[in-house]
Amino acid sequence: MQAGMRTLCAGSGASLCCLLLLWVIYSHLLKEGQLAVGTCEIVMLNRDSSQPRRTIARQTARCACRRGQIAGTTRARPACVDARIVKSRQWCDMVPCSEGEVCGLLFNRSGWTCTKGGGRIKTVTPLPKEPS
Repeated sequence: MQAGMRTLCAGSGASLCCLLLLWVIYSHLLKEGQLAVGTCEIVMLNRDSSQPRRTIARQTARCACRRGQIAGTTRARPACVDARIVKSRQWCDMVPCSEGEVCGLLFNRSGWTCTKGGGRIKTVTPLPKEPS
């Protein structure tokens, strides 16, 4: 019985060591400032509260999306979404609003609104990507 426990512990230790080694290799492959595939980060956020009862927020995100995906918004956070959603301007298909909010397309499909109980409305109009 003790021999079996030793073998089990040795095998578990070797597996843990192997996972740790893989993690170290993976983390070194991702250079500083480089995003993992399928992730996004906010690189700039500006808020303007100069008008009463209205806040204008501008956010810029950087994403490393997979083939067929493009930077978008999911649950009020930057995310990689299916490129067809953005091209067709069916914004609500990417589930852009926070939980408990209802998404609605603007009449000209230039953006969307997220409506929360109590009448609070957020209007979002994405800007086209600037040429590189």
